[in-house]
Amino acid sequence: MSRKESPEINAGSMADIAFLLLIFFLVTTTMNVDSGIASKIPQKQEIPPIIDINERNILEVNINKNNALFVDGKTIALKELKQIAIDFIDNGGGLDINKNKCNWCNGLQLKTSSDHPTKAIISIKTDRLTTYETYIATLDILNTSYTHLRNKLSVKLFNKNYERLLEEYKKSNNKDKKIQEKIKLIREKYPLLISDAEINN
Repeated sequence: MSRKESPEINAGSMADIAFLLLIFFLVTTTMNVDSGIASKIPQKQEIPPIIDINERNILEVNINKNNALFVDGKTIALKELKQIAIDFIDNGGGLDINKNKCNWCNGLQLKTSSDHPTKAIISIKTDRLTTYETYIATLDILNTSYTHLRNKLSVKLFNKNYERLLEEYKKSNNKDKKIQEKIKLIREKYPLLISDAEINN
């Protein structure tokens, strides 16, 4: 009596199929990478310069552990920060380091606020428990304050806003010297002076 042999499955090519599937998923899968915040850090100086900063030239933005914002000791909503920053930077209540007045400023020229955009420092202080989202939102609003002022001045000087200048410069592969000089001038008039630190508890 003959025994029936059970048919065997040829598993020789299974390893090849598994390998091809592995390569397929490796090639097609994308990973989210946290790119961080683009920020230029100054080089360390051997002997740090002695800087005499008048208190009125510093706008303190504190974010506590509950993500509440305090500007100069007063609690504010995040949406109020942009106008407060614009008023502070553009105040023009004094002179720059070369004793020149800010003739492009449109501020109220209050003696209790910043002297000049080149002296106006915005200091962000955060608690260790402050959320990343609140910090980024605050930083973003402060950056838009500078962009607003730069746009305004650029339109006044060149009939073109600052963001448009940046786009045109990028399109020229960063080679157009005339646009570069315009961007440099706007940045010198409204330099980005944001300092950030952690609140010590």
